[in-house]
Amino acid sequence: MFEIVLYRPQMPSNAGNVIRLSANFGIPLHFVGPLDFYLDDRKLLRAGLDYHEIANLTYHTSYESFLENKKPKRLIAATIHGQKRPDEFVFEDGDFLLFGRETSGLPPEIMDSIPKDQQVKIPMVEKSRCLNLSNSVAILAYEAWRQMNFVGAKI
Repeated sequence: MFEIVLYRPQMPSNAGNVIRLSANFGIPLHFVGPLDFYLDDRKLLRAGLDYHEIANLTYHTSYESFLENKKPKRLIAATIHGQKRPDEFVFEDGDFLLFGRETSGLPPEIMDSIPKDQQVKIPMVEKSRCLNLSNSVAILAYEAWRQMNFVGAKI
C-alpha cells in the first residue's frame, strides 16, 4: 500500500477531509509540521467526523524528522510542475504521496530533492491555478489505489 503525506497543511478543514479519506481507504497519513492549527481544532474535527478514531495518523515535527522516521523509498510529489498525469504514472507499493501547503505548495529544497519523473500533475483547464488540497489528495489516492486493485477494499 502507499501512504499520504501533507507537508505543513494550513487549513484544518482540508486536513480533516484527508483524515476521513485516509481512514476510508485504509491508507496511513502523515502530517509534517509545524502545522498552522492544533490537532484538536474544531474545524479539523468537524471535517473528519469521527474518523480520527480509526485513522492511522502520524504527526512529524519536521520534514527531516519524517524522512528519518519513515525512510521513504520513493516520494511522489503532487505539483503543478509535474510532467506526468496520475493515470500515466505507475504507482508502487510503498510509495509516499507528498502534498504541499495550500498557498505555496512544496518548497524548492524539497522539490529539488525529488526526481522529475516522480512529480505528478493533475490536469486542469487553461488559466486554472490549483485544486483544493483535499481534492488533489483524493484524485491521486484514488488513482494509486485503483492501480493496486483496491487492495483491502470490500467490493
